[in-house]
Amino acid sequence: MTGNLYRGQAGLPFSSTLRVYEPLEAFPEGQREALRAAGSRAVSRAAVENAELLASLGRITRAGGDPFPTGRTDLVRVTSVPGVAPRRTPQDGTSDAGAAAGPGAQDSEGAAAERVMLYCPSQLVLRAGLAANALMEGIHGPLAEMLIPEEQRDKHQERIDQVKARDGSIRVHTRASTWGIPFSWFSLFAEGDHKDVVESGGRILTVRVWTPITEAMERARYAVANLALAAPDLDMLDDLAQLTEWLEMFHVNSMVELDYGAVADKVYPDESPMDIRLGIECLAEGDMTGAAAAYRRLASRWIPIRQLARAS
Repeated sequence: MTGNLYRGQAGLPFSSTLRVYEPLEAFPEGQREALRAAGSRAVSRAAVENAELLASLGRITRAGGDPFPTGRTDLVRVTSVPGVAPRRTPQDGTSDAGAAAGPGAQDSEGAAAERVMLYCPSQLVLRAGLAANALMEGIHGPLAEMLIPEEQRDKHQERIDQVKARDGSIRVHTRASTWGIPFSWFSLFAEGDHKDVVESGGRILTVRVWTPITEAMERARYAVANLALAAPDLDMLDDLAQLTEWLEMFHVNSMVELDYGAVADKVYPDESPMDIRLGIECLAEGDMTGAAAAYRRLASRWIPIRQLARAS
């Protein structure tokens, strides 16, 4: 399955994603049963990625000209993180000393911390609508009608309205980027964050970096505060402000994942989070030479990737 995933991506644009995984209680009651069912199935992450890729390719070639997802088979990514070790009574022969165990920790009697399930629904109906609106903003007339006929856009708007009516307040859990990762995303992560490196056949299929949402927001706010003082005209400042507002919509016990996608094979090991941190620190200290050096390292790594978008 992993090999199929890589072969299926051959020739497609590099696509990277930023995802938020929330605990079950963060979702509307009506969604929880479906999420529980997704969590109970032993489906590998590679299988989920491959199914989503195949479904997207199928929509492109679907008869009738409707490129939008219907939402009938929306996928859910599921992960688990260490929670709090279970408390025991004195009758169990233990104290509460180890109850506040951290990630991967155990209590004083060796009881492992419970695992907490976190969920990230694909929300393809909503995301496809947002992507279509962004595309249509710069395209009008016959070209717009040829790309996405108005009849299909109206039909998909009905699906979006149904999702909103069913689920109420909507938090889109996934952001996507093609041909490179926005520099603002790297500000959410640090060198010591947990990484999953997925390899097959001597190639890196993807790298996934994880951090608690509280850490991500703290880093983003630090970056915004310093850039607002040192470089208020920098485009990255607006990106970071929007990113911070987005993260504030989610449950405090959520996790944030940066999924490099196939571009990881071109850039990993990647020091972009460190370069972003050093660049912001240098700007805050008035060290323009250090800030320029950090930017040059980022540019040498990512500009060649972005230029691929215009390669023939």
